[in-house]
Amino acid sequence: MTIKVALEHRTSYVFDRPTTIHPHVVRLRPAPHSRTPIEAYSLKVEPGDHFLNWQQDAFSNYMARLVFPDPSTTLSITVSLVADLTAINPFDFFIEDWAEHYGFEYPEDLHADLEIFLRPVGVTEGEFAGAPVHPSIAAFAAEHKPVGKVRIIDFLVALNQAVRDAVGYTVRLESGVQTPEFTLSSAIGSCRDSAWLLVALLRELGLAARFVSGYLVQLTSDVKSLDGPSGPDADFTDLHAWTEVYLPGAGWVGMDPTSGLFAGEGHIPLAATPNPGGAAPITGATGPCHATLDFSNTVTRFHEDPRVTLPYTPDQWDRVVELGAKVDALMKRRDVRLTMGGEPTFVSIDNQTDPEWTTAADGPHKRLLASRLSERLREAYAPSGLVQRSQGKWYPGEPLPRWQIALMWREDGEPIWRNPDLLADPWATAEDCARSIDVETSGPSPDSPGDATPAQKLLTAFAKALGLPTEQVLAAYEDPLVRMGELVALPPGKPSADPTVQTARAAALAEAAAEAEDDEDIDPPADSTAAREELLAKLDAAVNQPTAYLLPLSRSEDGTAWQSAKWTTRRGRVVLTPGTSPAGLRLPLNSLSWGPAPTFFEADPTARPDDLPADPAAALGHKVVEADPKEFLPRTALVAEVRGDVLHVFMPPTSELEEFLAIIGIVEEAAEATGTPVVIEGYGPPADGRLTSLTVTPDPGVIEVNIQPTSSFAEQSELLESLYDHARHARLGTETFDLDGSHGGTGGGNHITLGGTTPADSPMLRRPDLLVSMLTYWQRHPSLSYLFSGKFVGTTSQAPRADEGRESSLYELEIAFAEIDRLSAKGAFGGETEAPPNPWVTDRALRHLLTDITGNTHRAEFCIDKLYSPDSARGRLGLLELRAFEMPPHHQMAMVQSLLVRSLVSWFWENPYRSRLIRHGADLHGKHLLPHYVIADIAAVAEELRAAGYAFDTSWLDPFTEFRFPRLGTVQIRDQEVELRGAIEPWNTLGEESTGSGTARYVDSSIERVQVRVLGGEDDRFLLTCNGYPIPLRSTGRTGERVAGIRFRAWQPPSALHPTISIDTPLTFDLVDTVNGRSIGGATYHVVHPGGRAYDRPPVNAVEAESRRNGRFEASGHTSGTVDTGLLRERQARLATDFGVPGILDLRRARTVLR
Repeated sequence: MTIKVALEHRTSYVFDRPTTIHPHVVRLRPAPHSRTPIEAYSLKVEPGDHFLNWQQDAFSNYMARLVFPDPSTTLSITVSLVADLTAINPFDFFIEDWAEHYGFEYPEDLHADLEIFLRPVGVTEGEFAGAPVHPSIAAFAAEHKPVGKVRIIDFLVALNQAVRDAVGYTVRLESGVQTPEFTLSSAIGSCRDSAWLLVALLRELGLAARFVSGYLVQLTSDVKSLDGPSGPDADFTDLHAWTEVYLPGAGWVGMDPTSGLFAGEGHIPLAATPNPGGAAPITGATGPCHATLDFSNTVTRFHEDPRVTLPYTPDQWDRVVELGAKVDALMKRRDVRLTMGGEPTFVSIDNQTDPEWTTAADGPHKRLLASRLSERLREAYAPSGLVQRSQGKWYPGEPLPRWQIALMWREDGEPIWRNPDLLADPWATAEDCARSIDVETSGPSPDSPGDATPAQKLLTAFAKALGLPTEQVLAAYEDPLVRMGELVALPPGKPSADPTVQTARAAALAEAAAEAEDDEDIDPPADSTAAREELLAKLDAAVNQPTAYLLPLSRSEDGTAWQSAKWTTRRGRVVLTPGTSPAGLRLPLNSLSWGPAPTFFEADPTARPDDLPADPAAALGHKVVEADPKEFLPRTALVAEVRGDVLHVFMPPTSELEEFLAIIGIVEEAAEATGTPVVIEGYGPPADGRLTSLTVTPDPGVIEVNIQPTSSFAEQSELLESLYDHARHARLGTETFDLDGSHGGTGGGNHITLGGTTPADSPMLRRPDLLVSMLTYWQRHPSLSYLFSGKFVGTTSQAPRADEGRESSLYELEIAFAEIDRLSAKGAFGGETEAPPNPWVTDRALRHLLTDITGNTHRAEFCIDKLYSPDSARGRLGLLELRAFEMPPHHQMAMVQSLLVRSLVSWFWENPYRSRLIRHGADLHGKHLLPHYVIADIAAVAEELRAAGYAFDTSWLDPFTEFRFPRLGTVQIRDQEVELRGAIEPWNTLGEESTGSGTARYVDSSIERVQVRVLGGEDDRFLLTCNGYPIPLRSTGRTGERVAGIRFRAWQPPSALHPTISIDTPLTFDLVDTVNGRSIGGATYHVVHPGGRAYDRPPVNAVEAESRRNGRFEASGHTSGTVDTGLLRERQARLATDFGVPGILDLRRARTVLR
């Protein structure tokens, strides 16, 4: 994410007469200790008739001494430099152990070296003149002096911000620096005044400090901050001043009291001295004259790597939008009727370490943010729609079933729920979320079982509105027999009287105390005596209060009336089945009748229904008929239950959308009549094109949003831009960072779904050959599978390619393609004579081929579960799901993905794509996972689109390649440039292993892959090696360019493939001169911080992540001494004849099989 800028600083004087210009000293050259790389520097002085001599002062600062032999009317000094503003982490340093906390003393020899930087500033004027320190400075220092044990870095951060808060900033054109006491008392000053004040305070507090003058470069932020200032509105540079403090082990550390921040890549030091006078940018004198000063500072960006925060320039984005509009117009003219949906995923901005944001599907913080996001989306898309909170799938190994928040609104704009104040939010606070998980896990506390009266009142009002007798509102109770059975199975006595409980609890507290810091509170163990006592009380409590109320309700078989029946059971009352799920899921349906349940038919989603009535409840009417006892007894009911002091209404299953909306309308009337906000939960409406829905659901580590389908590029672009913005304001982001600085997406998918407004409109069903074209094209271009995917790719991933599993898959796939062509109805595509297709053909031909190696049809790159499956009505939605797309960090990148797919669909609709399938073999997981080949392949896709009439720029994919394959480092060795980039490494799913909670299958991510690219000479005399093994570089076809991949063990987990093989890092690269037998240069790549830093949290943003990555590459560290060239030649020969992947050096294999 490099940004290179050109800085120009001009200072000019115009004199009213020719005057003598005495020697000047210019301190405008970046100091030797500048951490910002300076790639070019120029100093231009006018008049041209002068002498310039570069010198260094006693503190190693550069000085230009200028001598002017002749008088002049002008003096101009212009500095021009080029700076590489690669991110620098200002806190990336180590401090000696003995200096970790404030109060350390410099060793005697170091103290002598730093004496001038420890010398008090002194008082030069006023009643305290001559004193070493002014009383006000001493008082301010004493006020902020730490009490107790405080880390030195925390103290410095606090002091820096205290000076910023105490001194207001002003631009002061007068020369010189104010005294520290004047700056403090006046509470205003320039940057140099604040810097000198901080120097005085640090020295008073016993720390060596110096004054620094330099350039400050501030670039406008790509994204406005949510929490604080966003920086300047435009790129800015100016002369600046700050402070540096000396920390043993770290050296001089920059602190900027003007902003309260530590110095980063934008701080370019020019001079660092004990006193401000020695750091003045320009000093000198002239003869008597009147001078006019003029100055300017400009900064211009001239190189920017594509980055995810600003992936495209305005011109590029305009061209993307233009192509999107063209594709939409083409598809409308060709009657494609394509709609596109997706499943964007988001992670917490503030918390990326808790289990719910790494591996777990649920958690209190996730519920809180999901509820906030849902409310923002409701206000934006469904102000008169419905919010329904339902129970989702329950996966093995997860303690609770997943939830789903669905937003629904009618396509015709009519309201579903008129008063949003009557929709309650059960997760409004963090405490509500934590309590809801406790209730779902263990049930309500016996001390507060909840009052079911609001539930009874609401269903009574509902029954009256529908004309049903209120006696049919039935109470539902928990089962006392189940509680009794659980109670008698427990040990005797009370937990508090059992000595083993006290012993275990004391041991747990002692262990927690041993691991805790001195000032850290110790949380009691979850399995405590109180928890066990509460369990006993819950099981021993009497069951005399109803848990919920229910109203049996269904539509008559002919669909003309509502019907209800009073449920009777052998036990005389409705007793819920055991559990902690909503009461609507625990109805004793098998206790109602010996006969079978009535058959439930869900509406066919492929049918074209009539328009919805404005008021479905009125349209269906309030006619009620009694259930005939000779017929099947209705088994559906509306259930109301109070959980967590909030009234929940559980919707019964319905066969038609009109029924669902009618019940919702009457529920709202009942809620308004009783004045009780409710949470709508239970069964959702049947699939129907007249209703648009958007759902928010949990997934391991992320929140997933299933967005509504859109029929145009512009509509989808507006939707995604809005969604990304709403998510950000809900504190949800689209990026994750590993401890080592690796930058990735959310880790969840951004699956793209293709379909139609209705299943009958789906282009995938109307033209089965379209799916064949897409499968063929994807198979021939692996970059479409790997460039946009997440870290987990390969045979056992969540979305394997069709050719990543069985070897025979392509053989069988070719047969399936031929069968689809044979069985599909033929006609003039796109014309009026188009014959009706056979929608089942595609499902039957491909269902058993588009799977993973276990046969799971959902885990496939092309998922057709919802295309036209005979299993259920929800499997016949005409949808194709592309599952290999990971969540892009910017909505514009998501739209470029979408545009790529749209363009291919439009192209294949007009011209079906047919070509032979390629047997990639070892190259699929070999060269096609290296950046060079992925970029070349996706460039070929863009080129073919342009040839087909779609102006898709290859440069639009640059943000993806930079994001997917970050540059790790570059080193120049003579005429050869060696570049290191991240590459893709497939992860292996391991065999089953026993864990504390059962069996598990781990994923082995301990192997990493990098790409080495060499530009320059191809002299066979030189050989590039990694850790002593020749790298099998292959020519790319371009003169002087060669690439190869390196696989290596990055870390050594106990459960992995070959866990006994040690790590290969650091990777040491050498360019070996085989004639002289010596390494002439090289580089070193570390998997962890080279200094051994153990980060305790992930980076907070992409800038810090980049700085961590940069810190792991060193453009030095080649192997010294004589190199055994004979051994290198032997290793090279063995690698050339090995059965490994061509062009890939596997260091594990090189150290074992080929040793």
